[in-house]
Amino acid sequence: QVQLVESGGGLVQAGDSLRVSCAASGRSFSRLYMGWFRQAAGTERAFVAAISLNGGSTYYADSVKGRFTISRDNAKNTVYLQMNSLKSEDTAVYYCAAGERFGDRRSHYNYWGQGIQVTVSS
Repeated sequence: QVQLVESGGGLVQAGDSLRVSCAASGRSFSRLYMGWFRQAAGTERAFVAAISLNGGSTYYADSVKGRFTISRDNAKNTVYLQMNSLKSEDTAVYYCAAGERFGDRRSHYNYWGQGIQVTVSS
């Protein structure tokens, strides 16, 4: 089993930056592909970003490309999502996910965090 705990969410203004973190425990973190998803009210959970085992490869949804950066620190068992130039449409609950496949499908990930709210006011 893997436990994932997100932190760092909150309320910011449009144009601001925010970094959310996800701490993992329970299994070798360096053997897990990591991803971020988000779910806005009334919508399905959607892919945001993914990162490979050593961080050498990343993949982003078109809506966040150029504004968000995913990274990981295997020594700290933590994955990060740096969000810049935030927009009101980025408002959502952000979920950290871990799995054994790299990609943008929810089915690639076996473990999920509880989610953290990010609200961007305009």
